[in-house]
Amino acid sequence: MMRLKVFSLLCCCFISTAIFAQDTSKTNKPDTAVKVKKLKEVVIKNKKTDFGFSHLKGVENFGIYEGKKSEVIIPDQLVANLATNNARQIYSRVAGLNIWESDGGGIQLSIGGRGLDPNRTSNFNTRQNGYDISADALGYPESYYTTPTEALEQIQIVRGAASLQYGTQFGGLLNFVMKKPVKDKPFELTVRQSAGSYNFYNSFTSASGTVGKVSYYTFFQYKNGDGFRGNSDFNSYTGYANVNYQFNEKSKLGLDFTHMNYLAHQPGGLTDDMFAEDPTQSNRERNWFKVNWNLFALHFDHKFNANNEFNLRLFGLSASRYTVGFRPNRVATADDGSEPRDLIKGDFENWGAEGRYIKRYNLFNKPSVLLVGVRYYHGLNHSIQGYGSLGKDANFNFLDPDKLILNDYRFPNRNVSVFAEHILRLNEKFSIVPGVRFEYINTKANGFYAAKIPSNIPTDIDLGARTYEPRSNQRQFVIAGLGLSYQPTESTNVYANLSQNYRSITFSDMRIANPSAEIDPNLQDEKGFSFDVGIRSQQTKFYSYDVSAFYLNYNNRIGEVQTYDASERIIRLRTNIGQAVIIGVESYAEADFLRLLKPESEDWSAVLFTNTALIKSEYKRSDITAIKGNEVEFVPRLNFKGGLRLGYKNLKGSFQFTHLSDQYSDATNATKGDASAVVGLVPAYTIMDVSMSYEYKRYKLEGSVNNLANAYYFTRRATGYPGPGILPSDNRTFYLTLQVKL
Repeated sequence: MMRLKVFSLLCCCFISTAIFAQDTSKTNKPDTAVKVKKLKEVVIKNKKTDFGFSHLKGVENFGIYEGKKSEVIIPDQLVANLATNNARQIYSRVAGLNIWESDGGGIQLSIGGRGLDPNRTSNFNTRQNGYDISADALGYPESYYTTPTEALEQIQIVRGAASLQYGTQFGGLLNFVMKKPVKDKPFELTVRQSAGSYNFYNSFTSASGTVGKVSYYTFFQYKNGDGFRGNSDFNSYTGYANVNYQFNEKSKLGLDFTHMNYLAHQPGGLTDDMFAEDPTQSNRERNWFKVNWNLFALHFDHKFNANNEFNLRLFGLSASRYTVGFRPNRVATADDGSEPRDLIKGDFENWGAEGRYIKRYNLFNKPSVLLVGVRYYHGLNHSIQGYGSLGKDANFNFLDPDKLILNDYRFPNRNVSVFAEHILRLNEKFSIVPGVRFEYINTKANGFYAAKIPSNIPTDIDLGARTYEPRSNQRQFVIAGLGLSYQPTESTNVYANLSQNYRSITFSDMRIANPSAEIDPNLQDEKGFSFDVGIRSQQTKFYSYDVSAFYLNYNNRIGEVQTYDASERIIRLRTNIGQAVIIGVESYAEADFLRLLKPESEDWSAVLFTNTALIKSEYKRSDITAIKGNEVEFVPRLNFKGGLRLGYKNLKGSFQFTHLSDQYSDATNATKGDASAVVGLVPAYTIMDVSMSYEYKRYKLEGSVNNLANAYYFTRRATGYPGPGILPSDNRTFYLTLQVKL
């Protein structure tokens, strides 16, 4: 009852604010109202350099980004391997990103930054067209679905300051924006066929058009491959449909549906010795992973007038992820098929609604912008873990559902948020952007766990009595932030932002069944703040740059440390490690030197880019012995990417160089891997990539050689699936794509 009252009150506040703002716009005096004048069409003949990278405008798509560090990637302008969603190339201009590269098919994306765990991009608020795509934005923010890059118009990233508008994630916002329907024809077909190393095949077909008031964009993608290691074959199907109806110039309704399912063989992890001996080997042939993802979204946009706009998104998720396999703590242990496999099933049924209202008006004779919004989110997730079959196939049935279940939990959660941001312009060059967000969060756990969790189990063992464990955690709080924006010249923008951040305990933090892992029963939510200050280019033709410094204060950081139980066994304990402070400088610069020297030349281009992040991290406080003063895991001190792109008319070629220094995989800063290889150093690695593209009329040919020098390296030590242990990254691979547009 309290939830409904709170939600009703917040909705009333939101609607009242919108009505008040609407009434204010009608009663403004003529000399203070925003005047709208229809301008004649302007044709720009001098084409802007297509770097494939920029940043968000101050106000864009029902969001305020003034005074925030933001990045926009435009995939169509990149010369990169899009067929496999090669994150190293696609995100090469985004400074400071740490990318886990253990999925050669590009089915899943794992990126983090500034010391945040890259695992399935779980520290970003991950969205598609503005709505959630993760398993549970609050309770389990891992993204098992990744939008195919070939279907994207933009990838938008907003750093920590996004917490006020999009929710409580330290990493910020990651929004995949799908391509829009073509406006000038009823039907356009694009077919892309790709082939590559290890029997990789990718087929991508899209259709788009506009007929009267109806517009649409849809695609279907199929991909499969064997992978560069044994037991790493996969196949994947992804489909998407967007249909829009334009009622009139002011109102528009859109419907999205996304379906993705894939089955992947998992080769398991390696020890340090196994990796040194042969990185391509696998001693796991019974491990499988299956995902079924269904996303729904309804968009309604209404423009009351030039100064008042409203957007409503209704969205939902019906999905599952199943995994089965043999995963002992000792990675080198051979699997003779005599033991039942560990089976984990997760089912997700979530839905929500988010409304936004933007008001443009004059304050003290200066144009200002107010954004207010409200969000309701309902999640119901079911997680069950037990013992699966003895076979080798992708069998996701429990061996004995009545006896051999280790835990069975339902995780209902509710979230109500109200947020507001305001651009207050003091003059033509300087603006202040305050913001605030109220959160009501109620997470629950209802279920049981077995009394015994043995490491080896015959089929006739009795796990003992079940312990039922209902848990509830209800809290409400307010976070705030302040942004500054100063534009000394037309082509330069100075920005700064200080915002509070918050991250809720996920349901995987609440209960786990693993003989070598434990969870601290007193685990607390993570809190902190992030600060950015930088200078960047604004609307330049031949060069682009963004140089910034950041400070991230991460309190109650959750992570894993090695400890011992009463039997002196090594145990991984998941707990609040302490206060982590991460500071650094992130810089990006890109210039077309040929066009700088000869602006009249439109045929030739030579674009040089560099992307450097220098980061220092430290645990300032911790109650755990020998943690204080250690470096934070997942933080390479040097993260460098650079490259050159040469072009002549429609022929383009690119070279990219990537180097990351050593990084630790856990808070104890262990350098040597143990028997499980879960902890230990992730050594520095250097990778080179070469790509080309040529476009002729309706045809386009693309090719890539990734990891040109055939380096053997790894970016990740997995703690569970798809490991545990070292997950090697792909060696040298080749890809070729043919595109036809009709």
